[in-house]
Amino acid sequence: MHGIDLLIICAYFILLIFLSTFRRNKDHTESSFLLSGRSMTLPAFVATLVSTWYGGILGSGEYSYQFGISQWVVFGLPYYLFAILFAVFLAGKIRSNKALTIPEAISNTYSKGSGNVSALLIFLLVSPAPYILMLGLLFQFVTGSESHTLLFSVIVALFSVGYVSISGFKAVIRTDILQVILMYSGFFVLLVLAFNYAGMPWEIWGDLPETHRSFDGGHGIPFVLVWFFIALWTFVDPSFHQRAAAATSGSTARKGIYLSVGFWFIFDMCTALTGIYGFIILGDIDQPLLVYPELGRYLLPAGLTGLFFLTLLATIMSTLDSFLFISGQTLGRDLISRNYRIENPIHATRWAMLISAGIGILLIMIFPSVIALWYVIGSVIIPGLLLPVLGIYVPFFRVPQKLVMYSLLLPCLTSLAWLVLGVSVSEDLYSYAFLGLEPFYPGLALAIILLFAGKVLETNSEN
Repeated sequence: MHGIDLLIICAYFILLIFLSTFRRNKDHTESSFLLSGRSMTLPAFVATLVSTWYGGILGSGEYSYQFGISQWVVFGLPYYLFAILFAVFLAGKIRSNKALTIPEAISNTYSKGSGNVSALLIFLLVSPAPYILMLGLLFQFVTGSESHTLLFSVIVALFSVGYVSISGFKAVIRTDILQVILMYSGFFVLLVLAFNYAGMPWEIWGDLPETHRSFDGGHGIPFVLVWFFIALWTFVDPSFHQRAAAATSGSTARKGIYLSVGFWFIFDMCTALTGIYGFIILGDIDQPLLVYPELGRYLLPAGLTGLFFLTLLATIMSTLDSFLFISGQTLGRDLISRNYRIENPIHATRWAMLISAGIGILLIMIFPSVIALWYVIGSVIIPGLLLPVLGIYVPFFRVPQKLVMYSLLLPCLTSLAWLVLGVSVSEDLYSYAFLGLEPFYPGLALAIILLFAGKVLETNSEN
């Protein structure tokens, strides 16, 4: 990095602080702090949803560098499908629901105890660990230091906690608008230079190995299929629920999701192609997770290098700040404040963001891979949350009151046990299957069994 690149980066951090403090309302209500007063317009909705969904940008690069076009099949296509279903069946109902968060909605629908359990699960689901890891690696790349990744991770995580704490969700929205502009402009510029350097995509297609050209990346259909199931994450993702609840209307939320899917498709094409061009241009690199910054350093001149670094930084931080905020409100407001009658849940949310950042740092010590973190968190938590959350808005999926605690906990524990067994017998970083079965499936199967068993019991008791 040159001096001008470092100045650009410093200016970005100063601008984030300015956007967080601009027209700050010191006397926050819960609705204004958590949902920006439920007044988010369509452009703001699209900007914050699109940018938040792409925090795992380095993980996408790692995958597309190693497995090519299957990155779009695994991390793109299933999420479009479930986002559209979310818009059709859930967005309007979430906007009209009085609850400010998922645990509050579960408490209102089922019981206070189930709300507490769901808060704990959501706190784990929105762990900022993958994004803290990516930021640490990114700053390690910029500074050239190979021994201070953890230190950089701590510094950036604390910075994010600081500026989000100032204005809450309004700070997230304002900074996301800046970050989504940086996301697209940076990748467009880098792709143009890659096309000029190595040729158009159809010209390099024949130079790619078979794994990079196949839809499954050489992993097989079961591996791809489990990522489709993990994409059910969309239905229980608190950032989706938060933005739908914060929109000016249900119609705004639905239109915003449809538009976001279009923007996601464009950006997925950019990220997949950039990872493939990294493979073609750079050859073997020590850390595939850093293929995007490595390619940027190789192709971009001074000034543009700093801007592309901001592209990556903004993409990650847009999700980090959102996940820190949601995990903070889940632990601080939904779990601690509601059970211990803390007078100001906003203060509790701010302190809980610090706790979330600390737990995230511990997790990256255990799972130093972005893809592994996504897989583990998604496979274990989603089977337990999926049906109870859907049941809030769709009566068919509503778990009977007597079984809701079992439905939240037992599927998660089953998937966790299956994952541990898979780890004990597998040597592949991307495979946790035990007896040929991915851990997501046993948990989801048990959740479905509990749902229908409960319905049978309810029918029998009525008769």
